[in-house]
Amino acid sequence: MKEDSPKNPPSMNLALWLTVVAIVMGVVIPSIYEEPKTALIAATEPEIGRPEISDPLQDKPPPSKLDKPLPIMGWNSAERHFQPMVMKAANRHKVDPAMVMAIIMAESSYNPKAISKKGAKGLMQLMPTTARSLGVKDSFNPEHNINAGVRYYKKLLNQFDGDVKLALAAYNAGSRKVREHRGIPPYGATKFYVKKVIKYYKYYKTLIDNSRLYS
Repeated sequence: MKEDSPKNPPSMNLALWLTVVAIVMGVVIPSIYEEPKTALIAATEPEIGRPEISDPLQDKPPPSKLDKPLPIMGWNSAERHFQPMVMKAANRHKVDPAMVMAIIMAESSYNPKAISKKGAKGLMQLMPTTARSLGVKDSFNPEHNINAGVRYYKKLLNQFDGDVKLALAAYNAGSRKVREHRGIPPYGATKFYVKKVIKYYKYYKTLIDNSRLYS
């Protein structure tokens, strides 16, 4: 059996292989070396597309343990960096900051330069038309992206009478689709997205509550 070269330990080979596969498949993940928690969460979840322009019959994400809580691992550097912007926007628009952080994690894994296959950009993955309607000229500007994304989410919350799940479904699939189906659209990707954000929400809610408890 050929042994791995000391310059390339097995863990490094595996990490590099996973990164190459992720890039080829168009999945945006953060550095697997710097942020093991974020990379672990992001790398084990499929990319969420935009169901309004995809085939609902093909939106069948693989099974995921969404019913099990994530282990609490503390804030990573990206979360700490963007937290003040999240808190500012959440307070301005009266939205739960834990939900904002959950949406960012689900949408971009805290990559401010993320671009989806459908053209959504930035931390909260604003589509070009949505960004223009919200007056955003540069979706890669983290503060502008977060403020616009939170403002848009708040609009959806109001539109669906405070129903968080419907607002999340509309954020992913579009409000028209939610109205047409009078509920969460029957797209596997959208159903998965809603469950994933709720799971992240519980995680960030615990982190924020713990931060307040020990501050």
